[in-house]
Amino acid sequence: MGIIPIVIPAYEPDDKLIGLVENLNSENMGPLVVVNDGSDRAQYGYIFNRVKELGAAVLDHAVNMGKGRGLKTAFNYCLNEWPDLVGVVTADSDGQHSIEDIKKCIQALIDNPDRFSESVSDSDKSVDESDSESTESEIQYGALVLGCRDFNQSDVPLKSSFGNKTTSRVMKILVGLSISDTQTGLRGITREFMKFLLTEKGERFEFETNMLLATKDLGISIVEVPIRTIYLEGNTGTHFNPIRDSAMIYAVFFKFIFSSLSSSVVDALMFMLACNMTRNVPMAVSYIIVSTVIARVVSATYNFLVNYKVVFKGKGSKRKAAVRYIALALIIMFLSATLVDMFHGFIPGVLEIFVKIPVDVLLFFMSFFVQRELVYKD
Repeated sequence: MGIIPIVIPAYEPDDKLIGLVENLNSENMGPLVVVNDGSDRAQYGYIFNRVKELGAAVLDHAVNMGKGRGLKTAFNYCLNEWPDLVGVVTADSDGQHSIEDIKKCIQALIDNPDRFSESVSDSDKSVDESDSESTESEIQYGALVLGCRDFNQSDVPLKSSFGNKTTSRVMKILVGLSISDTQTGLRGITREFMKFLLTEKGERFEFETNMLLATKDLGISIVEVPIRTIYLEGNTGTHFNPIRDSAMIYAVFFKFIFSSLSSSVVDALMFMLACNMTRNVPMAVSYIIVSTVIARVVSATYNFLVNYKVVFKGKGSKRKAAVRYIALALIIMFLSATLVDMFHGFIPGVLEIFVKIPVDVLLFFMSFFVQRELVYKD
């Protein structure tokens, strides 16, 4: 079996860090990598000196750079230090993760490793399929292991319970990831995923949220391991802000809104331009219909490309995604016309626009979920 270090980021820790290292040593677990994220050496130096004496590798930041940067520092160290690295398990320094739970996450990481397969490249196939032997390696990422707490217990601090439940609900609705504990610091991360995360955005707590979002983009499965829910001193030492540090979750939806609004602007501008160009041109149909079609084709193409590249980061065939997008657009158009006409019949005398607005808002959200889950997936 390969190496699975235990990574412990620490900023201004207390003696609980020493106790954690001692307990891990007593169970012959490790190697241990502790990151001193800019703690004052005069006040906290004895703690890091002690864990170093206990055999842990201590990596120092000159100033506080955040938990995300600390994890990246440790990932880089582990990848360079151990060629037979399987992955790492991260744990918090404040004693909230028991030795038994850390062991369970290590075992889950062992059970879900990275895998590699060899596939013939497209360029080789096009040259000569009969005698081409060149292959390219394809990464099949293992799972991301999460040690998940139960926030329905009565002794869980309100701030922690509210923050975790809120972030979990928002992530499920906007991103499509169902995770019971989005803020857990006890995680098992495979070697190849660590390499990817070295260049992931986020230097502080938001890095852990970005890590979860990356599993969606890469198709990495998530394995939840139930762990004890331990809060010491009411969890007053946490620096996590559920709104600020979960901004990347909301960003997906806000980018979709921007894409839709900017598409409307493109549609209006192209409509006016096309009208000016075709108004006096003899045609079998109205120049307004022609201008509407031209504008809608241009704005829909723009909207598709922005959503594919920026909002949902499509991984599959762009051609297949385009076909699905066109089908969705036609369905949305049909539903909008049908529903507005139907509901307007129920409430005669009301202006059509007052029926169209709520219908289109509902279809807007439907379009968001369908594009996220179906249109841009491989």
